[in-house]
Amino acid sequence: MVARLVPYTVLALLFSSALRAQALPPAVKAAEKSISADRIRAHVRFLASDLLEGRAPGQRGGELAAEYIATQFMLDGLKPAGDGGTFFQRVPLAGVTTVPEGTTLALVPASGQTMSLRLGDDFVSSNQTLTDSADIDAPIVWAGYGIEAPEYGWDDFKGVDVRGKVLLVLVNEPASSDEKFFKGKALTYYGRWTYKFEEAARKGAVGVLIIHRTDLASYGWDVVRNSWSGEHDYLRNDPLAKLKAASWIQLDVANRLFAAAGLDAGKEIEAAGKRGFTARELPVRLKAHIVDRVRRFDSTNVVGILPGANATGRDQAVMYTAHYDHFGIGPSKTADHIYNGAADNGTGCGILLELANVFSHAAIRPPHSVIFASVTAEEQGLLGSEYLGMHPPVPAAQISLDLNYDMLLPIGDPLSAELNGAERTTFYPQVQATAKEFHLAIEPDANPMAGHYYRSDHFSLARVGIPAFSVGEGTQYAGRPAGWGQEQYLDFNKNRYHQPSDEYSPTMDFTGNAKLAKFGFVLGWQALEAKSPVQWQPGDEFEAARKASMQAGK
Repeated sequence: MVARLVPYTVLALLFSSALRAQALPPAVKAAEKSISADRIRAHVRFLASDLLEGRAPGQRGGELAAEYIATQFMLDGLKPAGDGGTFFQRVPLAGVTTVPEGTTLALVPASGQTMSLRLGDDFVSSNQTLTDSADIDAPIVWAGYGIEAPEYGWDDFKGVDVRGKVLLVLVNEPASSDEKFFKGKALTYYGRWTYKFEEAARKGAVGVLIIHRTDLASYGWDVVRNSWSGEHDYLRNDPLAKLKAASWIQLDVANRLFAAAGLDAGKEIEAAGKRGFTARELPVRLKAHIVDRVRRFDSTNVVGILPGANATGRDQAVMYTAHYDHFGIGPSKTADHIYNGAADNGTGCGILLELANVFSHAAIRPPHSVIFASVTAEEQGLLGSEYLGMHPPVPAAQISLDLNYDMLLPIGDPLSAELNGAERTTFYPQVQATAKEFHLAIEPDANPMAGHYYRSDHFSLARVGIPAFSVGEGTQYAGRPAGWGQEQYLDFNKNRYHQPSDEYSPTMDFTGNAKLAKFGFVLGWQALEAKSPVQWQPGDEFEAARKASMQAGK
């Protein structure tokens, strides 16, 4: 999950007096009211325990978490929606661990001293070729943001051949306030690190060095180091995971690299964001020997379905998703090496399991099917949800909406919600009205350049056309002064996010988790009762995928 940084100042939303939340049957209201903060707490307590060893995909703890979730689905009476009549959808993965002993990476200028870099302190790297080792001795091409976006008239690769070479690129994308140019201040997928690696593979490069800057990435180097120091997973046979060195480097390293090439880093980075930038090969080579430990394995998404009343006709299903994986046991600055992931994402799993329980025990059957999917390998690049999107339990055209839950801090009763991406759907007026009924102000994304929408599992479903967004708390809390919520997020991001200290505590307050579970329950039921499926707003980047899936489903 991505750490969210939003200010406590909330944009007040004006609701039309004519718009009211859709009325619900009494049995549905009763089911909503039965949602329990204590049951959510119990799930989080178990999933975040040391016994589950950080829930790494394909490891003992991850398998235990999947079995626990499947058992809960079975107790709720859900129908298996995985492979072979089970709750488990097999996700073929390969785990790559960069071995410090023997791994070397150096910048070799045409003139001057070789710069040997330190793994973890200066760089992190992963060999996507799934071999025991990889050797690189190749020129470095400075490619700006590493983006080819014809719709914006932007091509960082124009006139340069990068086949067999190593790309030096910036994280994020050119800054803009023009909505017609990379969507202004809102980050597009072109700015994501995953895109940088994918595009490099498409161009035939052998490696990538992403320059880390906290202001552009929206997280510090410690997050990068912790996320990449242990095992990193890939979907097996992924045609876009072919780099020998998928790497990040510290900004200080980039400064030294530019200096070795006789260039000013500040001026080069500034120029990269302007039209007219030209990529060029630098008089510096990357010489690396990457030693790997490769583990081929299967992990599982856990998928259950509650058939709707009209399950024999064309479905208009609602899907709820939450990833259950975390980082397992890995390097740490303390004696605690278990990355428990209580908030990230024990909370989302707890909410998903409570929603499954309440839907299945409601005195009324939903008009359409409800799908519950707890996915694996989110922390490795949304791999489980990517596979789920490629192999949904019902055709994508018959899934009206995906509501995702990811890292909801259990710190009290929120008076605001973050629903980034909801405004891109035709369902948004109903979302606004329902938020008002729950006394939740909808906070805008105050850090749009962080690209939050592209950094959680709903994005994988959106890519195949399914309208999708995450339900999260904002920064206003009942009984707390303005700014308190933001302070809690800053403290969590600094001291617990992607660290072993993200642990369960009896002092956690799951009131807000329950409130947002109720909110998502109502939204889901409203989508199930709607006269037509949810769609993307005209012109949205995912509209074409939706239309294609709807056409294929006819």
